[in-house]
Amino acid sequence: MKKIFLIGLCILLGVTSQAQNTIDLSGEWEFSMDRNDVGEKEKWFASTLDDRINLPGSMPEKLKGDIVTASTQWTGSIYDSSYYYSPYMEKYRKEGNVKYPFFLTPARHYVGAAWYKKEVEIPAGWKGKRIILHLERPHIETTVWVNGKKAGSCNSLSVAHEYDLTGKVQPGKCILAVKVDNRIKADYNVGMDSHSVTDQTQGNWNGIVGDMYLEALPTVYLEDIQVYPDIEHKQARVRITVQGSGQASVKLSAQSFNTTVSHNVPPIQQDIRLKKGENKLEMTLPMGEDMLLWDEFSPALYRLHAELSSPAGTDVREVEFGMRSFEIKGKWFYVNGRKTQLRGTVENCVFPLTGYSPTDEESWEKIFNICKTYGLNHVRFHSYCPPEAAFRAADRTGFYLQPEGPSWPNHGVSLGNGEPIDTYLMKETQAIVKHYGNYASFCMLACGNEPYGNWVAWVSKFVDYWKQTDPRRVYTGASVGNGWQWQPRNQYHVKAGARGLTWNKRRPSTDDDYRFQNHLDTVRQPYVAHEMGQWCAFPNFNEIGKYTGVNKALNFEIFRDLLAENDMADRAYWFMMASGKLQALCYKYELEKMRRTPDYAGFQLLSLNDYSGQGTALVGVLDAFFEEKGYLHADEWRRFCAPTVPLMRTQKFVWNADETFEADIEISHFGASACDNAQVSYTLRDEYGTLYNKGVFPVKSLDLGLNSIGHVACPLAAIGKPRKLNLEVKIEGTDVVNDWNIWVYPVPETVSEGKVYVTDSLDTKALDILQAGGNVLITAAGKISYGKEIKQDFTPVFWNTSWFKMRPPHTTGILVNPHHPLFQQFPTDYHSDLQWWELLNKAQVMQFTDFPTGFQPLVQSIDTWFISRKAGMLFEANVLNGKLMMTSMDLSTGLDERIVARQMRKAILDYMNSDSFRPQHEVSPQQISDLFQKVTGEVNMYTRQSPDELKPTIK
Repeated sequence: MKKIFLIGLCILLGVTSQAQNTIDLSGEWEFSMDRNDVGEKEKWFASTLDDRINLPGSMPEKLKGDIVTASTQWTGSIYDSSYYYSPYMEKYRKEGNVKYPFFLTPARHYVGAAWYKKEVEIPAGWKGKRIILHLERPHIETTVWVNGKKAGSCNSLSVAHEYDLTGKVQPGKCILAVKVDNRIKADYNVGMDSHSVTDQTQGNWNGIVGDMYLEALPTVYLEDIQVYPDIEHKQARVRITVQGSGQASVKLSAQSFNTTVSHNVPPIQQDIRLKKGENKLEMTLPMGEDMLLWDEFSPALYRLHAELSSPAGTDVREVEFGMRSFEIKGKWFYVNGRKTQLRGTVENCVFPLTGYSPTDEESWEKIFNICKTYGLNHVRFHSYCPPEAAFRAADRTGFYLQPEGPSWPNHGVSLGNGEPIDTYLMKETQAIVKHYGNYASFCMLACGNEPYGNWVAWVSKFVDYWKQTDPRRVYTGASVGNGWQWQPRNQYHVKAGARGLTWNKRRPSTDDDYRFQNHLDTVRQPYVAHEMGQWCAFPNFNEIGKYTGVNKALNFEIFRDLLAENDMADRAYWFMMASGKLQALCYKYELEKMRRTPDYAGFQLLSLNDYSGQGTALVGVLDAFFEEKGYLHADEWRRFCAPTVPLMRTQKFVWNADETFEADIEISHFGASACDNAQVSYTLRDEYGTLYNKGVFPVKSLDLGLNSIGHVACPLAAIGKPRKLNLEVKIEGTDVVNDWNIWVYPVPETVSEGKVYVTDSLDTKALDILQAGGNVLITAAGKISYGKEIKQDFTPVFWNTSWFKMRPPHTTGILVNPHHPLFQQFPTDYHSDLQWWELLNKAQVMQFTDFPTGFQPLVQSIDTWFISRKAGMLFEANVLNGKLMMTSMDLSTGLDERIVARQMRKAILDYMNSDSFRPQHEVSPQQISDLFQKVTGEVNMYTRQSPDELKPTIK
């Protein structure tokens, strides 16, 4: 019993001793907002503050600050100022009902200084110790007072604010006061749209989040440890900075900790003589023959145990690292010598519940694991650097990261023109590399996003500096769009230009790639697609209830109101689903086009999840919470986005039944190794499972890269009715599979008009026939006036129509009822698919604002959610005593070659001549005439060519 007691006492003393070296500062603090910036002058650091707040946290999170009004001054550009002028938006500018369409709305908003004050008891054992104040992620600038004396200031947006309080803190009562200021000042003006500060994403909040503590350390201490893996020689070079003087000893050891195979690295030790101040040394740690490598497939990690012993005591540090190399050879990235293609997304600092990026590993592991289920291996952080927890989580999940300096130096600030941002950005990236440089996942670095100014010269020096300073990763100057200059010193390029689809100009095919776009064929460095995708889907109003934290989706409520006021509330869910299916289709074919391109080193989606700012950019196949919306599942996405993806090259997707479907099959393979003896097979089936063709290609080994597999030729003569077919290609014995839809229509035949009068206008004969109870088809392609302002391509809205000021297209696909009898001879799902291209692309739509309540067209165009006009391309109605069908699709010209239009015309006429032709709604002849005559005019977004940075005064 006595032995058990002694063991328990020793454990308790050990815990107490460790706890005595750290004082947790989380909990209640005194608090006060300093609206007039008088706190320092009035010595608030020595006064009792009038409020209380729990930290860590932000002011909005704790419901501190101001209720949002229509006069709130936001940190961020407003490209569409119509909110401030539009009579429709007046109700959303009134007190008590303020709602913004641009981005999520925080519960509270405050920009300025705020004070946080806490009394702490310093243990007697801390006397003579080095004492550090650690504030993990304040926002933005902190100034600290200790017992009424100023201890310094810090304004980093990327790393913890740390204060050396040695000599300022004595055992006993200690008063800490921290002033936090979230105004963007000249010294650190990173640009109002930078994701590190902007209200477009996380929000410009005031507060302190993450770890908060005081720590007592020896006066001789390990100031910095940087581990440089050398996998070729199976060793790690460890560069150490020691502060202090006198005799000391450094001992290093390492052990793997996250693998089933355990590996212990024998310790090494070195005695050193320290001069006063900073001392640098390098030790080589042999990793041995059993060394484990880190990569996306096997993220093995080590924990370096460093122990500094001196008469001042023992300082112990643990550093996590992975044995990996990340380098460039020609146009490709190589991880541990293996050719690697980046499959990435941009993380835009969208965290609606808190309004700031998580500081816990679990949240980041969830995000990275979700990204992995979608076949990704890489994340770029747009104009910000995440907290340390993100690097730790990425290390554990095997993810390649590109953090950035916290700047989008544009819209009010420029790079390379001698402004403070030049110095600040270099200091920030130096701090990022120092604090996070050991993490294996930290593979790439850029200074920030899309700069303005004399920036090419600046980023050239930036890249040269980092290439010489730290070879553990690769560097690019800035992540840029197509309009930005080339950066000649880059080790790799993150650039737009070789991206997108050409479906607005030519029929869809997969017999193309990006190799000659934007100099991709001549660029000598790896080329990574910048912000690929940006295809929009309609809002999911069922998502509104998820916003239970700091930020509310009041923008979604505006869009929901618009839809209801335009008599389409019951269409909301299906608009989201149908537009989502088109969005997913565009992502599939854009990513496959990228994978078909030789020497394309990778892509970064603008975002796998929705981007809630800049007008509300619903470009994600996941919502803002990284959750599925319902129209696409991860296993479907992985068919075209994974380490290994089957690809198809074909000239078209619509075929006559007297033709032979032909396609070339390729496989893009970037797995853990080359694949020996791959057996690739294919099947061609219809939607009912009927098998029309199948085949097996000769067994082949797949190299890392693009592999040609073989040719498919399938005669279609056996198909006597309109059919949607599906070609599926897979590698037998694996989960590697991909598929594509094609459509087959019968050989041309005479299309009988039967009892239907076909015309291109509501002429006198049409009115007479309708009056007499007959049937009329109006094919009005190119003649529509009411609705011509709505510009429709086959592809959906890019980013959103608010941020890009109604740049076309304005629609996000179509919604149809595939069970309507009209579509018995025109196979379709409820959404756009490639067979619709011929009918929809660049075609006029009709606007039905004045039609009867409850009326919906048969082919409904989904308008931009900022306006939600009821529109479409085909409808039926009872007119006078007869029945009418009208379309703005071209069903008249070139029908010998336009086989989809021919089939649609036949389907319509057969339906109109059948007993199934039974329209539900009454429409007047005047309402039909209005479609040819009425004009609504262009939508006025009240914008200039630059952001509306000076918003109007709202009364």
